Amino acid sequence: MQKIYETIDDHAGEIPSMRAVAGLDLGTKTIGVAVSDTFQSIATPLSTIKRKKFKTDAAELLEIIQKRDIAALFLGLPLNMDGSEGPRVQSTRAFARNLAQLTPLPIFLWDERLSTVAAERALIEADTSRKRRSEVIDHVAAGYILQGALDRLAHIRRAQ
Repeated sequence: MQKIYETIDDHAGEIPSMRAVAGLDLGTKTIGVAVSDTFQSIATPLSTIKRKKFKTDAAELLEIIQKRDIAALFLGLPLNMDGSEGPRVQSTRAFARNLAQLTPLPIFLWDERLSTVAAERALIEADTSRKRRSEVIDHVAAGYILQGALDRLAHIRRAQ
C-alpha cells in the first residue's frame, strides 16, 4: 500500500520518533536533499542530485535513505501562489507515486511555496557568490521545506 499523505496533521503517527527524516526539493534538473537530526528538530541541507532518469534518481535517493536510516520523506509540493495546482504539481505527485513503489516509507507532500525564495534570500544575506548559490540553492531549499515540516510535526506532538 502506498503511503502518500497530503497533510502531516492526521498522519504524524506514521513518523517514528528518534530517527532522521528527509526533505526533498524536486526540480526539473535537480533534487535537493536535506536531512534532520534523530530528534527531528533541525533540518540540515545535505546534497543536490543531478536528475538523469527516474530509476537513477531514485537509486541515489534510496541509497541516502538507507545510509542515513531515514524514517519518512517530505516532498515539496510546488503549488501556485494562489494555492492552485499547475503542471509541476502533477509531475511531483507522479514522482511521489513512483518513489512510493520503491520504498515502504511514508511520503508527505509539503507546501513549498516561497522555500526557494527564502533559501535564495538567506544565501544572499550570507554573502554567498552567485556561482556558489546556484550550486547549493536546491538542497538549501530542501532544508527550508524540511524545517517547516519539522516545526509542524513538533507542534502536533506537543498538542497531543
